[in-house]
Amino acid sequence: MARGLTAERVRQDVDVVARAGLDLDEFLGEAVDSVRRAVPWVAACVATHDPATHMMTSARKYGSLRECNSRDHEFGIVEYGTVEETAFTELAVAAVPAAGVHLVTDGEVERSHRMAAFMKPHFGFGDEARMAFRDGREAWGAMALFRGGDDRPFDAGEVAFLASLAAPFARGVRAGLLARIAEGAAGASSAAGPAVVIVGPDNQITQMTPAAEQRLVDLVSGPHHGDPLAPIAALIGAARRFGRGEGGNPARSRVRTGTGTWLVLQAGPLSTLGDRDGDVVVTIEEARPPEIVALVVAAFGLTPRERDVAQLVLQGVDTKEIAQTLHLSAYTVQDHLKSVFEKADVRSRRELISRVYFDQYVPRMGNELSPSGWFA
Repeated sequence: MARGLTAERVRQDVDVVARAGLDLDEFLGEAVDSVRRAVPWVAACVATHDPATHMMTSARKYGSLRECNSRDHEFGIVEYGTVEETAFTELAVAAVPAAGVHLVTDGEVERSHRMAAFMKPHFGFGDEARMAFRDGREAWGAMALFRGGDDRPFDAGEVAFLASLAAPFARGVRAGLLARIAEGAAGASSAAGPAVVIVGPDNQITQMTPAAEQRLVDLVSGPHHGDPLAPIAALIGAARRFGRGEGGNPARSRVRTGTGTWLVLQAGPLSTLGDRDGDVVVTIEEARPPEIVALVVAAFGLTPRERDVAQLVLQGVDTKEIAQTLHLSAYTVQDHLKSVFEKADVRSRRELISRVYFDQYVPRMGNELSPSGWFA
């Protein structure tokens, strides 16, 4: 059980670093290490998620898993291709954002397909505790902690303590996503033509377009603690589950590359033709501003009404029109705007527009426009 004084100190430490404006790697490294003082672990895996789809967008590993990337692809297939009570997608919407496998299965951890088929045989873990990074209605990622086969399992007190960290972890991840500004045009690659990847029944890539090859290079750029292509594996697993009619939504996520460029990844099962049974297609394209505006605005931690106001400001709508559109008084709109500016750490509409758009897209300005209306 997480002891009172230590647990409270850890909770305070995580809250402090979550508000410190650190980039994603710095925040997660410090926060995960702090958690270890209250809830000991031998290995940890942290994923960031697209809050709209709960799909994995990046992975980082610590402890005994840090240098072990060879099975990340298989993990993505297992995690998103099946569903159980402690799956990331389930914890993202559960009443309590944390769970322990030993507790959920009454000590029979083999009842968890993930533990029986993957974690125990490959790594020898005896138990796993998970927590979704959730602040309000969005989940921004999740953390999995592991103990060895000879270690005691995670107890109810430790799981409850992890649940109490859901909001500060979400806050830290949101801030970390906004901390990095897109690099200049020299750091961004161009990918001509459609970026399409074909995955075979064995979940391995069989074909891809030249543009897709370049996009995969974009994904692996920058420092990583886990397999940078783990989001692709997660999409494949989710697409197979969707294709079997087992619920879920079409596999889709917004992922940021090492240079700061945002990409939209989608995956779906292909219809059977001849002997090509079981193929999955993955498409990758550069995100258009509307895709990222919604994500960035959500990352500011705005209330639903503040989001409405911010979205209209970003469209260039003046205060009077915003008031008419949202059926509010101009004074109320100004109050919402003041709150938006404080949460976005800006002082004016111009700075808000700059923070949302230009931090992401100024390096592309001046490039030739493509037929889609976006930069070629």
